[in-house]
Amino acid sequence: MITTPLDSALLDSKEQYVFYHKMVDFVLKELIVSVQQEKLCTHQELLLFKQYSDLLLYSIEAMRIKYMYDEEDHMKVDLTDSGFPNYLEFRFLYNDLELRNQYLDKLKDVDTLKAEFLNTLLVKKQPIKRLDLFKASSFVYYTSVEKKYIFNRFVQGKILTVKEGPNYQYMTSWSFYDVSHNRPFICYMYFNYDGKIDKEKIYEVLKESADREMSLDTMAYNIDRKLPDIQPKHLKRIDLGPFHNVFAKDENEITHAILSGIAKKEIALESYALSLKIDEVFSGDTFTEGSFFSKQTLQKWSDVIPQKYVFAPHRIIQLLHNQTPRTLDKLAKPPIEVSSL
Repeated sequence: MITTPLDSALLDSKEQYVFYHKMVDFVLKELIVSVQQEKLCTHQELLLFKQYSDLLLYSIEAMRIKYMYDEEDHMKVDLTDSGFPNYLEFRFLYNDLELRNQYLDKLKDVDTLKAEFLNTLLVKKQPIKRLDLFKASSFVYYTSVEKKYIFNRFVQGKILTVKEGPNYQYMTSWSFYDVSHNRPFICYMYFNYDGKIDKEKIYEVLKESADREMSLDTMAYNIDRKLPDIQPKHLKRIDLGPFHNVFAKDENEITHAILSGIAKKEIALESYALSLKIDEVFSGDTFTEGSFFSKQTLQKWSDVIPQKYVFAPHRIIQLLHNQTPRTLDKLAKPPIEVSSL
């Protein structure tokens, strides 16, 4: 995928950033509710989906606090086929919190800041300077944000016993933030195993072989080949995005329809839609690979089963039916209605 300046674009003003953060927070919360209502995941998958989404929400809120009054640096957003922050922003959060104590030593304590603010407002009757507001927001950022809740480039879930579905013994999950697409992905793997599970080996292979967007059958084959002692049976991957909104600048038909509607004042400025894709593959027969002395039995994987969905408010769904009917015909089900902002 070709990287362009729009993959790490800056919005025009602080007001736009406030608006952007409000939109992202609202849309992700709407998505969590809709995924549950539409039964796009099993109950066990849904609980994990919520956990990973909460990490994403937490991280984006941390970015909001970090940049709130910063006049020099601004959060970079990918405006092409994403709508989410550039992946480097998550790394910056993690790096900041690694140096938390060093930053806090340079900041005034909260009681001193409060006293100065009260003196400025009540005695001097002057507004607080933006530099002082930045110091206060930095103090909040470094004292309240927890590193363990940041949506990292790769987040590994635990191995669990499957509660639903009779064909699989175990399942595990993981999420990653793809650096080329700047979008979050959530994955599930169901598998069987007859002996003692080497959890660390499984986690290591997933981090090495399944931490980026690729064809799902290729991912399944790589995992199967590197973990000869387990039998993967079912892989499921959820791709969140793109987030279509007023800031987007890609050639996506849904994005274009929304931007055109906003420009013509047919729909409100805060109009949006969110695309979501679920890919699945299942194992079937087996085959043998390797030489006579080092053979390995591997699974034969089905063709990838892609399912595309679009979530949008009622007015936007009407617009899309008029402007992009062929795109909607390719969805796994009609556009799913969510609330307006």
